[in-house]
Amino acid sequence: MTVPAPIAPPAPAASEITARERRPANRAQRALLLDLDGVLLDTRPVMQKAWRKVQEAHGVTLPFTDYERHLGREFSDIMQRLGITDIDAVRRTYETESVAAAHLAHEFTGVVEVLHAFVAADWRLGVVTSKHVDRAAPLLAHLGCPFATVRTPAGVGRAKPAPDPILLALVDLGVDPAAAVYVGDMAVDQEAAARAGVAYVHAGWGYGQPTSPAPEVVAAPDELLRLLHSDRPLIERGLV
Repeated sequence: MTVPAPIAPPAPAASEITARERRPANRAQRALLLDLDGVLLDTRPVMQKAWRKVQEAHGVTLPFTDYERHLGREFSDIMQRLGITDIDAVRRTYETESVAAAHLAHEFTGVVEVLHAFVAADWRLGVVTSKHVDRAAPLLAHLGCPFATVRTPAGVGRAKPAPDPILLALVDLGVDPAAAVYVGDMAVDQEAAARAGVAYVHAGWGYGQPTSPAPEVVAAPDELLRLLHSDRPLIERGLV
């Protein structure tokens, strides 16, 4: 009896080959975590409007620049540092006005395209912010990007500069700290990443300056795309 020759599987489509080249089977899952204010979105107009409302409603005389100096920290932490005692009332005023003014925020040029490039390359995306969820949600809705996790002070753990929110985000994503990058723009972001053992990249388009030891600094969102072509552990590449 003649045994029929085995039928060869069809040749992979060009799109399948591209996908295989982009996602090597032996590459560990990687994660890109990002701060919100000053990294994903320019929210300064929102914060300025909310702070003016706080000044009017609570007789606060401190200028917005005093508040801005502590960006990256949780709101109550900032209030304590500014010497404001009626924190709960001030928070309610600030958050209500922030939600109402969310339309004033806008994404930085190129951010959305960069995020989608990382998704296409099979990176997992997450947001780690000190902004409470009620204020973060309408802002992130502007971007329309598939974030697999969003960590805010509303959850468990301590806020930045503690490493907790970064580490919890990585637990959500199932990614090892050595295979993750955190992009921030304030000193507390850099400190939180270092304490979490995660590579840090400073967003040069943001609101703050990097501190010592000098981190990797990128001037524009599209400069993050070079991370897509790295096959070595990110921390060993000297990004922290």
